[in-house]
Order: sequence, then C-alpha cells, then structure tokens
Amino acid sequence: MTPIAVTVLTGFLGAGKTTLLQQILHKQQDHKIAVIENEFGEMPIDSQLLGDGATRITTLANGCICCTRSGELEAALLDLLDGYDKGEVSFDRLVIECTGMADPGPILQAFFAHEIICERYLLDGVITLVDAVHAGSQLDKFAIAQSQIGYADRILLTKTDIAGDSQELIERLQRINARAPVYKVVQGEIDLALLFDTRGFMLEENVVVAKPLFHRIAPAENAVSSIVVELDYPVALSAVSAVMEQLLSSFADNLMRYKGMLWIEEQPCRLLFQGVQRLYSADWDRPWQPDETPRSALVFIGLQLPEAEIREAFARLRPA
Repeated sequence: MTPIAVTVLTGFLGAGKTTLLQQILHKQQDHKIAVIENEFGEMPIDSQLLGDGATRITTLANGCICCTRSGELEAALLDLLDGYDKGEVSFDRLVIECTGMADPGPILQAFFAHEIICERYLLDGVITLVDAVHAGSQLDKFAIAQSQIGYADRILLTKTDIAGDSQELIERLQRINARAPVYKVVQGEIDLALLFDTRGFMLEENVVVAKPLFHRIAPAENAVSSIVVELDYPVALSAVSAVMEQLLSSFADNLMRYKGMLWIEEQPCRLLFQGVQRLYSADWDRPWQPDETPRSALVFIGLQLPEAEIREAFARLRPA
C-alpha cells in the first residue's frame, strides 16, 4: 500500500498560509487532498475560506497542535485513515496547515513515533512561508518565527511585490537554514512542483543547497542557525555514532533538523542519515563512484547550538 504523502505548511501569523492553500486546492488537478487545519478560538474561519476544494477538512481548534497533550493530531490522522479504509473518503495527499504560533517539531515527530501513522503516511516536506514586509521584526522578537524557518524544506517569501528589496532578508533566512531554497511568492502563485515531492524526509545525498557568497560578515542576529560540517577524511562508524549520541543527549531539545552524508572507513558505500530532534534514521546508500572524491557533509539546524563544540567533536574523528 502506497503511503499518503504529507506536506506541512507553517509560517508566522499573516504570512499567507491560507492564501497558498487556497491556490493549491483550486488550481491543481492531479491530487485529491485532505486538509488538517489548526486554529485558535471556537469558530474555524479558515476552513470556510478554503471552500470545497479539499476532500475533507479536519479542524483542530483546541489551541496549538504543538501544545496539545491529548493526542488530538494523532486522532485526526487516524480518523482520516479510518474513513479512507471504509471508502467514506478518498485522498492521496494530506496538507497540515499549522497556526502561526505553532512549533513544527512535535507535529513532525508524530510521523516518526506512532506505528500506524509511520506505516500509512510519508512526510514529504515542510513549507515555511515568510512575510517579506514584517519578517525582520518578527524574527527579532519571536524565537518561534526562527524555529519555523529552521524546520523548512522550502521557504516561500510572500508579499515581495510590496516589500521592496528583500536580499538582506533572504541572506538572513539562508543563514538560519542552509538546506532550504528560498522562492518568492505573490498571492500564493507558485509552481506546485516546487512544493510537492520535495523528498525532504527521504535519505538522499543533497544535504545542503548551493550556498550563496556573502560580501560582508553577517551580524549574529539569529538564535536559530545552520552549522555545516564537511570532513575530507573517513570516520569510524562506532566513533561517529558516539558523537551523535553525545550531541543528542546534550542538545536534542535545541536541534530542529539535521541531515548528513558520511564517508565511513572500510565501507564502500555512503551512509545517509537525517533526524528531527531526538528521532533519527540512517541507511547505507550507493557505493562511492570511481570519479567522485569521498567526503562527509553534515548540516545541523537548531537553537543556540554550540558550533565550536560540534565542530571539535567531529574534528577529533580524524584518523591519527
């Protein structure tokens, strides 16, 4: 049975999530999409704005998903599966629209921790919308705004038609998240091929996107940032596992996303891994090719990560 692909839409208040979702539901013809929304308050306004484009809309109005301790999100996911199995509803893709104050981390972990959800759903990617007009002040004032960017596989910069020059903001976003490409969006208009099938949670070799060249030293303005570690020497599997376990025991609550491709000594194949907070997976990939130079590349995205300590931990793995 093919798992149902899941896209998570996040972004700070007013970034344009509902506008984008309207465009997705009304313009694409290739998928039957179910929607889970999260709203504050007793009256679910957004579900009325979306019209009848979704196969089913489930609204979670009991506060923010990330703060819910009753398993409301898990219950909604399982309820959709029950309706699907009974033939009451048909869908091949799920979109979760988070409230503007939601931390995506606990939402994503639901797809790693619940046996049935892990089997029947497949996380495709996290799409984070950023308001080009107000993002500067939001990122300065609210750590959650930076966190939402840290979890992203794609960053959509909205309201660029009225924001003026956004290059400085784009550079700041890329310092927060070195993995996610940034696309400009006006009124939710974007090629849907950029949003679906991102393979953000698949093990693959594209650890980071091509990094821009900055012409000046960036100010230390972000609590959330990316650390890219590259190693030109092989590492012992047991040693790198010990380093990762130590990092997770010390900083797991601060780690949002991490991903890597490792050159393991005495092994012909590349080792790929990825994780969200405390949950991670790893698997052997294809053999190193004769025309490529083996290397390790790792990216860690998180809140106030100790960069020097992380780099030193991997530097100590260099063979004597």
